[in-house]
Amino acid sequence: MSSARSRSGSLAVITTPQGLPVSVRIDQSALDKEPAVVADEILRLCRQSAMAAGIRLREQLIASGVERDVVDAMRLPRADDLARAEQLDDHDLDAPASWLRSG
Repeated sequence: MSSARSRSGSLAVITTPQGLPVSVRIDQSALDKEPAVVADEILRLCRQSAMAAGIRLREQLIASGVERDVVDAMRLPRADDLARAEQLDDHDLDAPASWLRSG
């Protein structure tokens, strides 16, 4: 199992190593958001959780003596892949949901 949570801590998921959610925790503050926004954030957290599981598997395989070429051929994520994905997600979360003016 793997887990991830939002920066605010209002959402948290526990997933299989493949990113399938087995538990989702939603704090009351997250319920104030649009349902589509909450759903998108849950999916993002599931992807991040799967990447974290892949990174741990990569590290375990290398530590157990599996050759790096073999591990690289498995195309498991690296820590910098997760960091890059988190930066992109942060950028997307800061972008306006709509360019239309209200009012």
